Amino acid sequence: MVADAATRRAELERRAAEWAGCTRCPLSESRTQVVVGSGDADADLMFVGEAPGFHEDKQGVPFVGQAGKLLETLLEEIGLTREQVFIANVLKCRPPGNRDPLPGEIEACQGYLFAQIQLIRPMVICTLGNFATKLLSGSPQGITRVRGTPQTQTYGSVTVQLFPIYHPAAALYTPAMLEMLRGDFARIPSLLAGNGGHGQELEAPAPVPVAAMEPPVAVGDAQLSFQF
Repeated sequence: MVADAATRRAELERRAAEWAGCTRCPLSESRTQVVVGSGDADADLMFVGEAPGFHEDKQGVPFVGQAGKLLETLLEEIGLTREQVFIANVLKCRPPGNRDPLPGEIEACQGYLFAQIQLIRPMVICTLGNFATKLLSGSPQGITRVRGTPQTQTYGSVTVQLFPIYHPAAALYTPAMLEMLRGDFARIPSLLAGNGGHGQELEAPAPVPVAAMEPPVAVGDAQLSFQF
């Protein structure tokens, strides 16, 4: 029997407090704080990125840089806000220097992500970049090979449409990649409606003023704090 949303929300809050003291890997020695996740605990749409970056580690809040602003813009273009989705990471602690996650770190931390999926029970999970895509697809194929191709995946009792897409940070200063990302976001409403992302075409979105954005000091992947 699946618990109601209020019960699952309370359990996520309890676990977030518990995970804040995690010492499963050496990242616990260098982090400022554990960055667990952010958003609606009963969201139909979930985003999974790589790891917290410098600013997320210091502030404990999700997407505080330019990639976060772009993500919010892309969500607005499909009629959503960041408060309506849930965003988490493969790693909950920042790797020093924003380096790539190590296999041992992913192994130590992945249980937290799978627990979040079980409690949130989303319909669609968008993986942002290579590490999230490889972990949640169970395949070594990288994002460039599988980007934009929905796939059905089951995690415990939760079956979702996994939708690999580029991370917004990768599209900040690459117009062609930004247009691909915008096109992928335009398919999300159809995926949420259960028709595989091939529903009615959305109206062409307004251009994002990427050139006006200041370069980020440090770019991580989807970096978030646990908020409700």
